Amino acid sequence: MAREKIRIKVQSYDHELVDAAVRKIVDTAMASRAKVSGPIPLPTERRLYAVLRSPHVDKRSMEHFERKVHRRLIDIKEPTAATINALMEVELPTGIDIEIKL
Repeated sequence: MAREKIRIKVQSYDHELVDAAVRKIVDTAMASRAKVSGPIPLPTERRLYAVLRSPHVDKRSMEHFERKVHRRLIDIKEPTAATINALMEVELPTGIDIEIKL
């Protein structure tokens, strides 16, 4: 055992990309005989933006935009050196942000 637990947070604007990335990570970790708990869906961050349509006239006319950030949490318990090496070689789609804590 190299570490006791690895915590991985995956986030993206597209929920399908997040699910695909999480599936790859979980399959890789399970192939190296590590115990996996998750993926745990975290609350989606929703940001709303209101922008004036015209800078000079009709201040009541606005366009509304929304940005959602989808997050998942994975805990890998009792990882081996093979697990860590396999996770380093996983190819993930573009647009995915990953945060790893050992």
